[in-house]
Amino acid sequence: MKIKLFGLAAAFTFCLSAGPAAHAAGKLNIYNWFDYLPQELIDKFAMEHDVEVTMDTYDSNESLLARLKAGVTGYDVAVPGDYMVAILIQEGMLEKVQPNKMENFKHMKEEWIDVYWDPGREYSIPYQWGSTNFMVDTAVYDGDIDTLAILFDPPAEVQGKINMLKDVNDVLNAGLRYLGHPRCNDNPEQLKELNALLGEAKSHWLSFNSDGAKEVLVSGDAAVGQIWNGFGMRARAEKASLKYAYPREGFTGWMDNLVVLKGAPNPDNAKKFLNFMLEPENAATLTNFARYTAGVMGTEPFLDPELASAHELNPPSAAPAPEFVPPCPEKVIRLYDRIWTNLLK
Repeated sequence: MKIKLFGLAAAFTFCLSAGPAAHAAGKLNIYNWFDYLPQELIDKFAMEHDVEVTMDTYDSNESLLARLKAGVTGYDVAVPGDYMVAILIQEGMLEKVQPNKMENFKHMKEEWIDVYWDPGREYSIPYQWGSTNFMVDTAVYDGDIDTLAILFDPPAEVQGKINMLKDVNDVLNAGLRYLGHPRCNDNPEQLKELNALLGEAKSHWLSFNSDGAKEVLVSGDAAVGQIWNGFGMRARAEKASLKYAYPREGFTGWMDNLVVLKGAPNPDNAKKFLNFMLEPENAATLTNFARYTAGVMGTEPFLDPELASAHELNPPSAAPAPEFVPPCPEKVIRLYDRIWTNLLK
């Protein structure tokens, strides 16, 4: 049995051999976000089911969609965000595997069953959920950080030291919130205002980087950086002066989900993997690694104690509720793409 982990975003191949040479009874090909699945879970599933596991990585929901639309095949499961699940269902790119009939579906938290992207859970199960905000190095700036002004009208201390995620939705939605405009917006005047805001703010930004969102903060290259809350907790563990913000103007909530891709070469193993990840102990192992939150019950006995009080996972009472943003109409997507393309020039 051989377990291989390949990262498209990384320049290396990692291979493990478990004991004497053996032949796996089957395969499972995973397409996942970078740094988002612990090796111990890969090993555990491989041994329990005598399966050879291969994993490739991507850095955004849009990258996943683009590769699937380009005809890339061979993957069994993927981990799209909430709005991308809705798009993939609409595009006919997912297998209707009915997780709601799996043995371990009983562990799913009720609030995550009838979700807008997959009502009743016919196609997907929860993987992890969290929020997208930004962190500030309080050793550089010790003022009020719970405002999007840090990104769009930054204080002098952090100008030129701001990293933004290389994600059209996270950047544009943050700008729309700062301006007080709604998401999925096709109002010409409001989009013109957004374009101007982003163009001016860019002069104060250092970079667009998703893969290295944690590293640029820990290294000190950036004093402010958009980041997901679990990545933020991992960054703070390496640099205690980093603090996760909860901007009063609002922020994005999201849930990543496990799905089986249309035409998966190993559909039975894919279904087994979904059921495997609904086990509370396995979901907790993922949470302990990724530092986000599981969508299943019964994980508490297996969780690291510090998760219960972590600032990144427990918003203050004054913080607004996270906003889950459904996919925008095609017209809006085209308008956003123009703004985004112009911003990246």
